[in-house]
Amino acid sequence: MTEFSFSTEFFIYVLDLFGTVAFAITGAFKAIEKKFDFVGILLLATITGVAGGTIRDVVLGRVPNSIVDPAYVIATVASGIVIFFLYSKLKKHWNLFLKFDAIGLGVFTIIGATFAYNIFGLNFLAIMLAGILTAVGGGVLRDVFVNQSPIVFVKEFYLTASFIGIVIFSILLYFTEEIYVATIIGIILTTTLRLIAIKYNWNLPKVKNTDS
Repeated sequence: MTEFSFSTEFFIYVLDLFGTVAFAITGAFKAIEKKFDFVGILLLATITGVAGGTIRDVVLGRVPNSIVDPAYVIATVASGIVIFFLYSKLKKHWNLFLKFDAIGLGVFTIIGATFAYNIFGLNFLAIMLAGILTAVGGGVLRDVFVNQSPIVFVKEFYLTASFIGIVIFSILLYFTEEIYVATIIGIILTTTLRLIAIKYNWNLPKVKNTDS
């Protein structure tokens, strides 16, 4: 049991770092697009990468991983440096930003849900809150810092993909209790839904402007 718990914890830790890097890359992209200097690029990459997990940990009553484990900040700074030097080759491929954002959404949604599950069990409200906070926290701050409306509020369904992933994650755990299977399927499903929404321009209904 101890070995299983340790391996599960390490599995979640690796995925959490992966999500951190994915979102940090989107922060670096946005910072360069908005003409930030080198320090500004690294700062926005770090904020985007760790904010969601930090908010999650605070809400769950935990000391934020980004504070006690330097690997998180190291990962975001390294991501910012890499994008800084490679941006001239990547700027023609803006869809990379959207893809990394989709990956970050999928990973952070389910990792946040997993953290809540480990603490509260199958409490769907806790799982949903932790998953969504982790998924959108960094992206919202990223967009606010560059003076844009947060993508979560204006683009193809974002929270909906996150919500569906959490629902499937919870259902799988209810019937199987296989945390690895539920986590991988939840991440793949959430990320895929987001990518499909981008490709086909899926949007939720909005209030039509009736002004004459």
